[in-house]
Amino acid sequence: MRVIDLADLPHRPIEAHGSRGFSVGAFGLGADTHLVAVSLAPGGVIGRHPAVGRQLLVVLAGDAEVSGSDGTPQLLAPGQAAVWEPGEHHETRSARGLSAMIVEGDLDIGAPGEQVDPGDV
Repeated sequence: MRVIDLADLPHRPIEAHGSRGFSVGAFGLGADTHLVAVSLAPGGVIGRHPAVGRQLLVVLAGDAEVSGSDGTPQLLAPGQAAVWEPGEHHETRSARGLSAMIVEGDLDIGAPGEQVDPGDV
């Protein structure tokens, strides 16, 4: 077993699409899926851009104001997640700062209450 402290990952700042106060640290890369730790400073923004593949943002700490293709903002708290479909334009903002995990790529993500993994048979 290995323990990974997301705070210890090397992060790089991202300024594309008008982003500010945004940095990422990759800790899982595959041919079809990327797993990254995300930090947004207070008042930070991940600028509006299209999702390369299906994308899941899971809020770990702080707050997130997310929007999808229609631009309608929704607030997320720790333990909540947003899913964007391939090509969907989206944006994330944080008033107080954000620590999150993003998984993007070839993912099956169920609807609330839907069982994705049937377990051992």
